Amino acid sequence: MRDDDALTIDSASAGDEPGLTLLAAMAAELDALYAGLDGSLGSIPATAEQMSAPDGSFLVVSDRGRPVACGGVKRFDSETGEIKRMYVVDAWRGRGVGRYLLEALEVECERLGYNRIRLDTGAEQPSARALYESAGYRPIPDYNANPYAAHWFEKTLEG
Repeated sequence: MRDDDALTIDSASAGDEPGLTLLAAMAAELDALYAGLDGSLGSIPATAEQMSAPDGSFLVVSDRGRPVACGGVKRFDSETGEIKRMYVVDAWRGRGVGRYLLEALEVECERLGYNRIRLDTGAEQPSARALYESAGYRPIPDYNANPYAAHWFEKTLEG
């Protein structure tokens, strides 16, 4: 299980370190899972600018200063944020870091004024799907035409 005392979550830029390294690792992993991705991270953009203020955010989870996970929020519409580029380093999977990050991204969505969150995941990522379902996300129809996604989810925020 994770050691909450050792984990920190900080706002960062997806266009600078450590975001660049984490996102490159995510792209390489997705490239291996989905033929033809070629490091493009899918056809749905989530640029560093989109995951920045005033409409977005990018977070990095670190263990004693070592980056172990990242994820971003971008604006989908005036009431909806979209979680993108959520990634946990392989050695940290299964230890609660993904849920810790997801909860922090939900807080960011609320802080940004969104009432809903949307996200998608691919068929080759059953652990991500299980995480989202266990966190209260409900399946919805394809909302973004991401050719690498097989599951689309939405959650209404309580705040």
